Amino acid sequence: MYMKHIIIGTAGHIDHGKTTLIKALTGRETDTLREEKERGISINLGFTFFDLPSGKRAGIIDVPGHEKFIKNMLAGISSIDIVILVIAADEGIMPQTREHFEILQLLDVKKGIVVITKSDLVDEEWLSMVKEDIKNEFKGTFLENAPIHSVSSKTGVGLDDLIGDIDKFTEEAEAKDVQGHFRLPVDRVFTISGFGTIVTGTVISGSIKEGEIIEIYPTKLVSKVRGIQVHDQSVKAAEAGQRCAINIANVKVSDVKRGDVISVENLMEPSLMVDCKLYYLKSALKPLENRQRVRLYHGTSEIICRVVILNKDQVEPGEEAYVQLRLEKPLTAQRNDRYVIRSYSPMNTIGGGSIIEPLAKKAKRFDQQYIEELKIKESGKAESILENTIKNLSKEYPRITDILKSLGKNEENIEEKLEKLISENKIVKFDRGDKAIYVHRCFINKKIAEIVNILDKYHKENPLKWGISKEEIKNKVFGKSLNQKTYGQIMDLLVSEKLLLIHGNFISLPDFSITYTKEQKLIREHIIKSFKAGKFSPPKYNELETKEKDTKNFRMVFDSIVDEGILVKVSEDCFFLLEDYRKVKELVINIITNNGSMTLAELRDELNTSRKYAEALAGHFDSIKLTKRLGDKRVLC
Repeated sequence: MYMKHIIIGTAGHIDHGKTTLIKALTGRETDTLREEKERGISINLGFTFFDLPSGKRAGIIDVPGHEKFIKNMLAGISSIDIVILVIAADEGIMPQTREHFEILQLLDVKKGIVVITKSDLVDEEWLSMVKEDIKNEFKGTFLENAPIHSVSSKTGVGLDDLIGDIDKFTEEAEAKDVQGHFRLPVDRVFTISGFGTIVTGTVISGSIKEGEIIEIYPTKLVSKVRGIQVHDQSVKAAEAGQRCAINIANVKVSDVKRGDVISVENLMEPSLMVDCKLYYLKSALKPLENRQRVRLYHGTSEIICRVVILNKDQVEPGEEAYVQLRLEKPLTAQRNDRYVIRSYSPMNTIGGGSIIEPLAKKAKRFDQQYIEELKIKESGKAESILENTIKNLSKEYPRITDILKSLGKNEENIEEKLEKLISENKIVKFDRGDKAIYVHRCFINKKIAEIVNILDKYHKENPLKWGISKEEIKNKVFGKSLNQKTYGQIMDLLVSEKLLLIHGNFISLPDFSITYTKEQKLIREHIIKSFKAGKFSPPKYNELETKEKDTKNFRMVFDSIVDEGILVKVSEDCFFLLEDYRKVKELVINIITNNGSMTLAELRDELNTSRKYAEALAGHFDSIKLTKRLGDKRVLC
């Protein structure tokens, strides 16, 4: 089943109460090392989960605040969706607060909440001053309009409001790339007796299933997934946005390390050179020199490298540049991945940005052609522009002519480029001959999320209904403008990917099933028995309902039997058992075939029922175009 998975990360200065806050929110301790407990500071990454009021479960990464442990902080922060920036009320904004915040910006984190901890230690006037400092500090950044919560992890003051905002933010966070290739940067490796090697990390794209073949990069060791755990529970699969532990087969602990990437076999290629767009922080103390030795942080890896500045003599604080990072160890990355660099010694965060070409060739400085190629790659030309165009047009269900119009030029070999995007699972084609439409996978993922949310709520409120009708889902999620054939193909795709189930005319989530209580089973048996006894003179709904004390339960069970197809609705207050309805239908066809027509009286007499039932049946058969009325007779359509 498709759903949104969220990772929440903490950031902030040492001893500002990040770990204590997480314990107050979740009831769980993230400091696990003996040294952490003794010294009262986080050295390594701490992981736990948070069950939110809405029922969602978010992963939480507690990152260390001490300057000496900032490389561990970088390993955790690179995978988060929402940051909780922690600032102690008694100290306010401190050096690591600023450095952590700069890293968040370099990694393009878009959502955050500011939490002022230890609010019980200061008075209201001091607290107001701290809030004002925070607003001034983060003006013009992604935290400019972020909520600011004053809390006390000790007394619990302010925690409920904070939890409410966290829950709200998890709804607004962007969905992860569940359909892409599986990637997991390794942050921990260990062994468990009887199981073997375990790797942990956050899945940043795609999904993985038990039994699948994986490859460890950059060593290119091939292994198999023996087992998966998410939030300490064994599962069959894990997907983007989830923290998980994977038990891998036939690989020693010494063969895997933090910074390695677990991915699909033969998917990625490690490289000793990557081309990047670099933003050099305003806070940097001096210009960045060509071939300066720095520390690169990407995913969970830390690699020493030299910065070759391609389009400038040197980079001044606050400037951007195209650079080639020449690495001392191979890096496994993909285009558009984010990275951070720190000075070699002393270690200070000095810049970062995005990777433009993860498999770079050795470049000459000031090579204008090479720089122009980087600009094209950065801007997303060729297939990237085509992909982005389809992404923007998807809600209009575009055909090739619509895509070409939007591009504003005649794109050469567009069918070939479209097929390439289809093969990469970036776009989906719904075939209608020369009227085929193309939509982006993100559009499909968004629609899946909408359907899942609607069905999840519906199943909770209607436990005895198979789901929502296909037409209602179409109108609510895709709009009336989508033609039925394409809608049918979309539904077929989602069913084939085991994201939805279809029962006749109803759509449900794949793990949903109707379960009757003991009382409901008795009601169900009574209803069916009554209709069997009534046969062609079946009981009316009101006649049965008045005999029941629990009318709400009765209605739910009755509707469920109708949805299941056991009862067929002939008119507003007239229902027949399916087997009896089929017999009547066959009888009507035989009477008209043999006699040329049929009257109500003939139908009534053949069924040995009353005129009102005969009228209801005849009217129903007219409505479904089995028969049509000519005067006081019926003939076949």
